[in-house]
Amino acid sequence: MKDQFGVLQDKIVYLKPVDTSDLPEEVLEEAGGADQLWSIHNSEGDQLAFIADLNMAQDLAKQFEYTALTVH
Repeated sequence: MKDQFGVLQDKIVYLKPVDTSDLPEEVLEEAGGADQLWSIHNSEGDQLAFIADLNMAQDLAKQFEYTALTVH
């Protein structure tokens, strides 16, 4: 079962670096000129969000009591 953000009961999110050159045009418009974003995924691999900064992504996970793991 997923919560309102799409995170499963295991409360694990995966943070993956993504080069903005690999993103579609509509996402690039909101990237604010960043070279890299962090993609947040649940444990089934569903993409939940893009965050501009790793520390911000980790803080967001912590705020919602999720365990954040980085993926390379």
